[in-house]
Amino acid sequence: MDVAALRGICLGFPGAFEDFPFGPETSVFKVRAAVSGSAGHAAKMFALSAMDHHDFAVSLKCEPALAEQLRAAHPEITGAWHMNKKHWNGVRLDGSLPDSMVRDMVEDSYDLVVATLSRRQQEPLGWARLAGGQG
Repeated sequence: MDVAALRGICLGFPGAFEDFPFGPETSVFKVRAAVSGSAGHAAKMFALSAMDHHDFAVSLKCEPALAEQLRAAHPEITGAWHMNKKHWNGVRLDGSLPDSMVRDMVEDSYDLVVATLSRRQQEPLGWARLAGGQG
């Protein structure tokens, strides 16, 4: 996994965009869901990375029980620095973890964040992971 691959994964989700609220050295990937007929929108972070080639890592939202399991099984995964460690993992991207696993963790983070949006905000994203009327 390299910087370009992570950026491509993060920006590949509907409504995803890159922001720099902490300065140009830190990429924050958010999902924006505009509500049709309204000026309001939601923009929520699902990934954060310094995108530093020498110390490459990403912070990703994670379901708390899964976060504990991942941390126990993989030394590259820890509680995310400066984040709520119950809900956020820090993932070191030094090549130790398979790219497919990193992609899955990014997708899970995106899905967890989109799940917190209202159904009306989810619809323009084409998000239908929660089938059966949940959401």
